[in-house]
Amino acid sequence: MNYRHSYHAGNHADVLKHALLRRLLELMQRKETPLCCFDSHAGTALYDLQGEAAGKTGEYIDGIARLWSRDDLPLWLADYRDAVARHNPDGELRWYPGSPQIMAELLREQDRMIVSELHPEDAETLREHFAGQPDIAVHQRNGFELPKAFLPVPEKRALWLLDPPFEKTDDLERCVAGVAQAISRMRQTVIAIWYPIKDQRLLKDFYQGIADSGAPKALRVELNVRPVDNQLGLNGSGMMLINPPWPIWEELEQVLPWLSRELAQAGGGSWRMDWLAGAP
Repeated sequence: MNYRHSYHAGNHADVLKHALLRRLLELMQRKETPLCCFDSHAGTALYDLQGEAAGKTGEYIDGIARLWSRDDLPLWLADYRDAVARHNPDGELRWYPGSPQIMAELLREQDRMIVSELHPEDAETLREHFAGQPDIAVHQRNGFELPKAFLPVPEKRALWLLDPPFEKTDDLERCVAGVAQAISRMRQTVIAIWYPIKDQRLLKDFYQGIADSGAPKALRVELNVRPVDNQLGLNGSGMMLINPPWPIWEELEQVLPWLSRELAQAGGGSWRMDWLAGAP
């Protein structure tokens, strides 16, 4: 309840998370059949990068700001940058779209979205922002409850962004439990879990938990912008992709080396991608 993403909006972790989220949704929309999207810990729809919170950290400077004026962005990184640019028509980087806004802009007429945010102020902001859009439902509830509450969906196709604040030491365990529950209720659910790369002991258990969760496929995607032993803060983050659509892993082989080089700080920059379950 204390976490506010406004302090971290547009940082290197958001670049990985949101660019990849957009691409997952685009790939799933190659089929005309309807799709239900879930955002379990949504935050708000737009963040002011010139506001007090973002100004205190300036994390976006080493994130989205590094992509802002580039004309050599590979593959779908340019589409992601352009999606941010649409909120800044004067060309000055100020407004950054959060995950619910990023997905909302890609919804087709036959798609819908269920958004969950526990923080009462942010939940109310989301309700006001999406008012008048009947295809988007906002719930003030614990995002880990979404599979039990809504799966299986009538559409038979779902994309779930699982992005907890990791204020609690058991959030990784709850992510594993969420995957197991979602897969047991609708096996074909596509799940994208964002996680920070910090405590290697907890991550080792997380990796094993995902491998043992029963997920048909699990792809580990990680980006470090600083050496892993650096003490400056969040050195990297990952996206655990359950049932990812083809050819996302082939595309990431081009995107990840570019990001690790161009977002590197303090002499760092590295990436890895491998399968924990169901390698094709």
